[in-house]
Amino acid sequence: MSPQDAQAYCKDVSKNSGSNFYYSFLFLPPDRRDLMYTIYAFCREVDNAVDEPPAGSDPLDQVMLWRKEVTAAYEGTPSFPVTISLGHHLQHVDIPETYFQDLISGVAMDLTIKRYQTFEDLYPYCYRVASVVGLICLKVFGTRAPEATEYATNLGLAFQLTNILRDIGSDAENNRIYVPQEDFERFGYSEQDLLARQHTPEFVEFMKFQCERAREYYEKAQHILQTLPPTDRRSLIVAEIMRGVYSRILDQIEAKNYQVFGPRVSLPSLNRLLIAAGIWLRSSLFGSTTQQA
Repeated sequence: MSPQDAQAYCKDVSKNSGSNFYYSFLFLPPDRRDLMYTIYAFCREVDNAVDEPPAGSDPLDQVMLWRKEVTAAYEGTPSFPVTISLGHHLQHVDIPETYFQDLISGVAMDLTIKRYQTFEDLYPYCYRVASVVGLICLKVFGTRAPEATEYATNLGLAFQLTNILRDIGSDAENNRIYVPQEDFERFGYSEQDLLARQHTPEFVEFMKFQCERAREYYEKAQHILQTLPPTDRRSLIVAEIMRGVYSRILDQIEAKNYQVFGPRVSLPSLNRLLIAAGIWLRSSLFGSTTQQA
């Protein structure tokens, strides 16, 4: 497959995913947009290798195969569409291989870990599957200030915690509970209550605490953003669009009194596009991406 065909494949994966990320990519220059399509497709396919492996295959074997493909992309011998496209982009953008390997390690944790006792136990998972993606994106965006890595780390944690809260019911049905066990004990809400989708006063307090934790990471990211040089702030438009989208998902969870056991909380496509356009216009007209957390 040619790099051009591989790139078209990655774009199709991104476009057809319905992901919140797709709309933010539209505000990037074409070359960076193409790389973001590739990174998104990589994340999606590695995740699928664990959650939806090919019939008759071993997910652990799939993980090892992806590890080898990442190395092949860096050595110039990839064979998957996603890694062919990635290898082409790596000729122009310096992204450490360890980032992609760490991401794979995070996804692979789902194969062996179904519960986390403490938030300190959960942190490495969130860092690998979300913050590391942010660190990869910094290389695409071209930020220069060292502090930007803390911005990406905190924002990734905020995104992942938001996802965990939004999907807490469906994840539990798949025997994956990411909210720390210590928090169930703290608020007197049990796994059995969660599996039974019990929306009790204890659950409300339990969820309120989780949302406040996620908010703290959004606020940390915003604070760091305000300390970055103007050129770095402008380069982070895509990340700020995503912060706008995901923080509003958290708003919705709170506004619905933490009713997350029904239809999946999401934003309509038009709302996501309006958020993206608003942040882009604010950056273009006033040189600022700052928004409310």
